[in-house]
Amino acid sequence: MKTKNFKYICAAVAMAIMGSCSEDFVTINPEGKFDSSIYFSNEQQCYAALIGTYDPLRKNTGGFENLVAMLNAGSDDFYAGGGSSTDGNGIQNFSTHSLTSINIPGSFWNDHYQGVARANMLISKLPAATMSDAVRSRFTAEAKALRAFYYFNLVRLFKNIPLVLEPLTTQTIYDPEQVAPEVIYAQIEKDLLEAIPALPNTVVAATEAGRFNKGAVQALLGKVYLFEGKKPEAAAILAQVNGTPGATNQYGNKLLTNFSDLWVTSNKFNAESLIEVSHSSAGNTDWTFWGGGKDEGNSLNQMVGPRGYSRPAGSDAADLPSGWAFNPITQKLYDVIKTDPRFAATVYDLKALKAAGKADYIPAYQDTGYFLNKYLPRQSDVRTGGGNQELNYKQNSYVIRLADTYLMEAEALGSGARAQALLDAVRARVGLSPVPVTLAAIKLERRMELAGEGHRFFDLVRWGDAAAALSDRGFDAGTDEIFPIPYTELNGTKLKQNPHYQ
Repeated sequence: MKTKNFKYICAAVAMAIMGSCSEDFVTINPEGKFDSSIYFSNEQQCYAALIGTYDPLRKNTGGFENLVAMLNAGSDDFYAGGGSSTDGNGIQNFSTHSLTSINIPGSFWNDHYQGVARANMLISKLPAATMSDAVRSRFTAEAKALRAFYYFNLVRLFKNIPLVLEPLTTQTIYDPEQVAPEVIYAQIEKDLLEAIPALPNTVVAATEAGRFNKGAVQALLGKVYLFEGKKPEAAAILAQVNGTPGATNQYGNKLLTNFSDLWVTSNKFNAESLIEVSHSSAGNTDWTFWGGGKDEGNSLNQMVGPRGYSRPAGSDAADLPSGWAFNPITQKLYDVIKTDPRFAATVYDLKALKAAGKADYIPAYQDTGYFLNKYLPRQSDVRTGGGNQELNYKQNSYVIRLADTYLMEAEALGSGARAQALLDAVRARVGLSPVPVTLAAIKLERRMELAGEGHRFFDLVRWGDAAAALSDRGFDAGTDEIFPIPYTELNGTKLKQNPHYQ
């Protein structure tokens, strides 16, 4: 989460503290060993470690193996796309629900557990560090909330995972065993409930944008409760986030007046944002960074763009850089959203533009002519500094925003005047009239409002709708709701593969 002062630090200090995939970041004196007993001694060092603990949030839209592109591809609203059926084994196989322990990208496990490890180390070291009690309390709360976030992603992705709450050593690294998902969820709840009281209501935008506040963590807790089926608890905590539907909440959040403003690259940390991942074009990322978790750009921007894009002089089509054509929108989504006011902000209808002679492109694998406009970069977004163009897009991405929490609370309530008001507020923002609040109406509204933001697959699983919605994708009920555990995590450990996977 980068601003002028609060940045992801993928540099020697933060990465050496917490562990990295690159030996360059852990080779210190004495060679090959990081002496954690002399680090974490003061506020400055712990702050650097805290920034390192935030860093894995970039998994949302950073790197080729990012969550949004992957989860979109496995839903009914998008295909994998790309250059061919072998362009990115993981995303291709998830799109056809044919993942195995060999073709599942290991980073979906590793990156999240790296976040857990960083949080565990920081939490263990904070009590002895020199700083005020208020700062220590806030740092601890943020570390616990981040640990909960990483575990929430892990338990949804893999279900049967180990719970690690202390820093591992070379002697204990192979000892963790899987626990029941209920145990993981209980720890997630505990971490979030302990974090909330110690967090500020708001953060200083100029220096702290991206750090968790109370509202962000309450929103996350509400989502956790909803996934557990604890609807009364979800409704209660989300009501604290949402306040009066359509009005400004107690933390200063409010639905943006114009839906399309959510996708303006410069409109970072706006009033609707609750948890947001920051990206930067100032990292000068080049291909040597690729795959190592050190790039700071929004990779999804590059991935979803059409290949070989061009437009004739005088065309009013968007001025786009060429991309890699991942996540083409399915005809299914096009058909349900084509009359919705959010269509233009969500779908770039290049099929129609090409037919009208206003733009051209090279159709790629699984091409439909429909591209994800929310994350489609413009030429004005192309970096002007160093590094490679493809790796240095700066659009942030939302993990949770207020329209999402409105619809989650409405779902948790199920019916009644408040559920109706929450649904109405989301629809009114885009000029739609009220419809009676039902689960079916909320499901449809989530699909229209949050299309392409990585929520749809987990929504289908939570509702029990995945098998029906993904029947044409090879989805196997009882298996494909979760990922297989990567083979490398099973080899030499006490972990066991998820049911029905090899």
